[in-house]
Amino acid sequence: MQLVLPDKVKEIIKTLEQAGYEAYAVGGCVRDSLLGKQPKDWDITTSASPMQVKEHFARTIDTGIQHGTVTVMMDKEGFEVTTYRIDGKYEDGRHPSEVTFTRSLEEDLKRRDFTINAMAFNDSRGIVDLFGGQKDLNNRIIRCVGDAHKRFSEDALRMMRAVRFAAQIGCEIEDKTLEAMKDLAGNMKLISAERIQSELVKLLISDHPEDLLMLYEAGITAIILPEFDEMMKTPQNHPYHKYNVGMHTIEAVKAIPADKVLRIAMLLHDVGKPKCRVTDEKGIDHFYRHPLESERIAKEILRRLKFDNDTIRKVLILIRHHDERPTLREKNMRRLISRVTVEMYPSLLKVQVADALGQSDYRKEEKLAYYKSCEIMYREILEREECLKIKDLAVDGKDLIDAGVPQGKLIGENLSMMLDKVLENPKLNNKETLLEMIIKGD
Repeated sequence: MQLVLPDKVKEIIKTLEQAGYEAYAVGGCVRDSLLGKQPKDWDITTSASPMQVKEHFARTIDTGIQHGTVTVMMDKEGFEVTTYRIDGKYEDGRHPSEVTFTRSLEEDLKRRDFTINAMAFNDSRGIVDLFGGQKDLNNRIIRCVGDAHKRFSEDALRMMRAVRFAAQIGCEIEDKTLEAMKDLAGNMKLISAERIQSELVKLLISDHPEDLLMLYEAGITAIILPEFDEMMKTPQNHPYHKYNVGMHTIEAVKAIPADKVLRIAMLLHDVGKPKCRVTDEKGIDHFYRHPLESERIAKEILRRLKFDNDTIRKVLILIRHHDERPTLREKNMRRLISRVTVEMYPSLLKVQVADALGQSDYRKEEKLAYYKSCEIMYREILEREECLKIKDLAVDGKDLIDAGVPQGKLIGENLSMMLDKVLENPKLNNKETLLEMIIKGD
């Protein structure tokens, strides 16, 4: 495939070449272009030093100048330009203690993680592929540049990146690379929660989230998500299930759209089952109250991995309610929608459908038909604009104060009581009727 560089990238490379330096597009942008994908970012590598780069462009930002990176601004768009470099020792298993600039493109490419990320390109020389990256890309193989043990010892996060790239591109991990991951999995304890979270999310929202099993088989989840290992050890001897908890989770994650919140919710929706499992006298497993235990454990995990509060809130709502299946009556549906929130209920339905798809075939069609009926009922309730939250009531706090209710917690108690009545019977949602319900207290 002929790579076509964006005009601004061409201009940066041409400017550096005319000044007597080498310059190439490098790394992920070359890989993605060869895959026929539009790169999100275009990184440039050059023999020019950071100060030499700065001399030839009107606007630059010292993004990481100590590591050789300058951002060149072209109009309002930024492009990272990094000097060829050789990394020093990775004493902490995360960052090189020092970097040395070099005039050799080969030396710069040798320090990169995987062959598919160690290719460079410019219009004058074409693709520079010193380590078989194109062949590995064509064969869908993830392989370290050089010695895999050395690459992973330099930065343990590369082990998660290997699995993430495999999931995004649809690749297998080369045997020696996978063996090195198994040998060095314990080094993941050196990696920050934020970096682990970022790679985990990219893996989960990829086309192949089931590649999480590679992390499990390599011993990496034992370090970063030991709760998943417990799920893999927990059987589900029940007619509704044909997988253990871990494999059911994988199937459910695969079955839900590639959305961050949805896939995290599916990953953790049954994380409490190992602690809730009881087996009856017939050998049937039960997991009483597991949504609440799953919610509790998921909250610990999400905080440990430094997820933002909004993501945590949404995921926990979905986990808490994922097993709720009220009788198909409109008042029951209104109450469930109200508890989950109008905005989150469509997501809950997706979670429940994915959960069912990850189970056995026993009564599966019946469950899926039920959820379809729930969706229809939800849309009908919305079309009728029925009251589902306090904000939708025909009265507000000011109306209650005007009616003589003292300011304070009694206002909230009255509004909650009114909402409960209206969820039961939407026809009660008119101002006169609601004001007749007022509890004024002592």
